Amino acid sequence: MMKDKGILIRNIYYMLSYAFRVLKRSNYDEIGSERFEHIQDLFAAILAKGIARQLKQGLYKEYVSYCDDLSVLRGKLDIHGTIHHKLQRKQKLSCEYDELSENNVFNQILKTTSVILMQQPSVNVKRRTALKKVMLHFDSVDMIEPTCIKWNILRFQKNNQSYKMLLNICYFVLDGLLLSTDKGKFKMANFLDEQHMSRLFEKFVLEYYRYHYPSLRAAAPQIAWNIDAGTTDFLPTMQTDIVLKSYSKVLIIDTKYYAHTMQVQSRYGSRTFHSNNLYQIFTYVKNQDVGNTGNVAGMLLYARTEETIVPDADFMMSGNKMSVKTLDLNTAFGNIAEQLDNIATSYFGEIEKKEA
Repeated sequence: MMKDKGILIRNIYYMLSYAFRVLKRSNYDEIGSERFEHIQDLFAAILAKGIARQLKQGLYKEYVSYCDDLSVLRGKLDIHGTIHHKLQRKQKLSCEYDELSENNVFNQILKTTSVILMQQPSVNVKRRTALKKVMLHFDSVDMIEPTCIKWNILRFQKNNQSYKMLLNICYFVLDGLLLSTDKGKFKMANFLDEQHMSRLFEKFVLEYYRYHYPSLRAAAPQIAWNIDAGTTDFLPTMQTDIVLKSYSKVLIIDTKYYAHTMQVQSRYGSRTFHSNNLYQIFTYVKNQDVGNTGNVAGMLLYARTEETIVPDADFMMSGNKMSVKTLDLNTAFGNIAEQLDNIATSYFGEIEKKEA
């Protein structure tokens, strides 16, 4: 997938900066100009900068429940526990109370991720030192077992919105952990795998068009099944990656990040497009184009690999334009932007681009 890992990792930073616009702020500028040989080093740099910035605003606090034996009443009295103390002639009250605390799951995730990154030999000494410095402010925060984190129930509100990007970086790190049987330590898996990169690739392309081409109203809607009769209760959801719209014209883009952009027919050894991907985008297009106008087009957009033969085709299927293209991520970011711009202008014509 890569010729120069340093270039690809720098582009991952740019992709992250579109997925999380906070990275466009000036205090992250120097990260974009550095060269990283390891993805963990990039994550450590982002977290060190981001946590330092968060410390200036103050760590997020939320109410945490405590049960304690106190000399005076605080909160709600635990009758059972207090009677137990009286029987033992202890002058204590069992109390249940809530207290605003930095020792909550948001800060626990930040601390756990930072400590794990500090243990990685792939993280530069400079970045480990920076993380160690910000961790001095986390003495009152506990570590958390990564496998126990319930990512889906984390809720971001007005007073913890600044944590959103930081915790997404933590998710990328912790989701790629491999528990080593050697002294219970954690090792980092390779982030540059299909699962992680696929999510980032999809989010990046969507946010690129959303920011630079507001007139195309980039979104990721679900497409309704265009059936003549009967129920759709048991039909699968058609969840798109990117849909661009301008007046009556629609372009549905389905992003793919595979190690191999073409499938090999085992019987003859010939290379073809991935069948399931083609069936999927064709289904999306035909159900979106309810009136069979031909104004809805579909595109499979693969991250380019070093394979000799890579997808690059345009054709008509049942009255709708279909394309299979690749996006080269292993080049200067300006070239990546130009490739995405060309996709938009080749279908919608000349449209205004909002510069960064």
